Amino acid sequence: MPYIKIELTREGVTREQKKALIKGVTDVIVDVLNKDPHLTHVVIQEVALDDWGYAGEQVSELRERGITADKK
Repeated sequence: MPYIKIELTREGVTREQKKALIKGVTDVIVDVLNKDPHLTHVVIQEVALDDWGYAGEQVSELRERGITADKK
């Protein structure tokens, strides 16, 4: 029983985008591992920017300063 957890920062990911992630990840598990999609579980957890850190700082503060992971 595959269990896939996707963690994202809470920044307006739409229901349609989440649906596409769940479908896409399930399809990869079926194609690569030959697993039954009815036994494959995908969980999307959204994390507040204050609760996500990068390079020793909260992402919320980095974003306030206009800094992203690719600009650090």
